[in-house]
Amino acid sequence: MTTISTPRPPTSASLDKDGKLKDTPANRALHPAVTSDRQFTKKSLVSEAYHHDRQSIVLNGDSLKMLQHLVNEGIKVDCIVTSPPFYGQRDYQVDGQIGLETTPQEFIDSLLEVFDLCSQVLRDTGSLWVNLGDTYWSGKGAHRSDEAKQGARRFGVRPQDLPGDGHWTKPKQLLLIPHRFAIAMQDAGWLVRNDNVWVKPSPIPDQVRDRCSVTHEYVFHFTKSRWYYFDREPVGRPTPKGGMLPPADTWIVPPSRRQGGSHRAAFSEELVRVPILGSTPPKGIVLDPFVGSGTSMVFAHRHGFRSIGIDLNAQYCKQTVDALESVKFGEARKRATLPEL
Repeated sequence: MTTISTPRPPTSASLDKDGKLKDTPANRALHPAVTSDRQFTKKSLVSEAYHHDRQSIVLNGDSLKMLQHLVNEGIKVDCIVTSPPFYGQRDYQVDGQIGLETTPQEFIDSLLEVFDLCSQVLRDTGSLWVNLGDTYWSGKGAHRSDEAKQGARRFGVRPQDLPGDGHWTKPKQLLLIPHRFAIAMQDAGWLVRNDNVWVKPSPIPDQVRDRCSVTHEYVFHFTKSRWYYFDREPVGRPTPKGGMLPPADTWIVPPSRRQGGSHRAAFSEELVRVPILGSTPPKGIVLDPFVGSGTSMVFAHRHGFRSIGIDLNAQYCKQTVDALESVKFGEARKRATLPEL
């Protein structure tokens, strides 16, 4: 298991005359409390679990319902990293899914409802990271192409295939959903720290002739206040003189290619590296309310963190559990082959 960096010890200026840590917003952010193992494994919490062990909990159900369950149980997490369904891009074949709302505004409103509950679960010193891509309005009606690849990427009449209102939603319009969402989050009280750009060096080609190909998505970093935990040591950029710069806000990460799993929009582990390593204190908890293929939970496990994942689709919950078990099996096998000292 990879060792994560430990926050720097308190400085003399942060201690009182008795040598105890002063109770200040800055100190609470640098040295946050974490949820106990006892609370993480209590029966009333895991009673709703699809899977649970001492380090991970997978919940199968609607994000709103499962998040409310965490709120009711008094669970506090340190880092939330997730990629909600993009608007009009996938039909996951489950009732109550997000992403197929009639209008973009309804989609944004659905996300705000989820992240309002996330705010109640997230510690005051925690961070929320949201990966979100944009969508073009087409207004073309049902898909008519016979091409197999294109047919696999389309599903009947998507919301953006409807006529639209002729203003925000009209043919060829880039909807600017990621930044409309971020502004709505600001209006809801969140503090936007970064609109990080995920650049894909080898994306799926756009079938267009009159605009540039889309080769990026956004990963927004939100916090609840100006005082929050962030450790740049494991994610920063070393300087020639031995210093450390913060991570850059442009991440060049190849898209994840499916290998055996059924999820069509899987995270790359490199995409969650900065959010999880930078925003999660030792023994902290990572939450993904749209866990999908389980990448965030697998990465958290590899680096010694606890994690909670939620997904409406039971098939994806199984895929997440299988991925976690595979990592644990690999760790056990490695330990068994280590020579005795």
